[in-house]
Amino acid sequence: MNLKPISLVLLFLATQCTSKNEEANQTKEPTLAGTWQLQSSQIIEKGDTINTFPVKDQEMIKSFTETHFTFMKHDTRQGKGDTAVFDAGAGVYTLKGDDYTEKLQYCSAREWENHDFHFKLRVNGDTIVQTGVEKIDSLGVDREIREVYVRK
Repeated sequence: MNLKPISLVLLFLATQCTSKNEEANQTKEPTLAGTWQLQSSQIIEKGDTINTFPVKDQEMIKSFTETHFTFMKHDTRQGKGDTAVFDAGAGVYTLKGDDYTEKLQYCSAREWENHDFHFKLRVNGDTIVQTGVEKIDSLGVDREIREVYVRK
């Protein structure tokens, strides 16, 4: 029995499967789904840049599903002392390319609810960089933000 033709066919099929799998992996966009920890944030307001994070004894996470986001910030001293803080919010988002829009539906700062925020979102491996403008006329809020998260 001559095994050469069978071996060649098997080799051809194996290379075809490998190249299709590699193509699928290369075209797959990074997913936001999961939990991300805030590493740094800045606010630019009236030409002044203020570093707002990291803050000693505080941490913040942001989580994504395919359609929703949540964020939570708290102090690491379980609400004890003068650094006690808890902020949270959630809503739906859309992402088209790097155009990212949040509709904040729930927020511990209730006056921020039911506002849309438009940002640029860049995902690079395990890092997200979110930049854009937070603007709420009724609160006098009009500032640029820059936040950097890493996958947790």
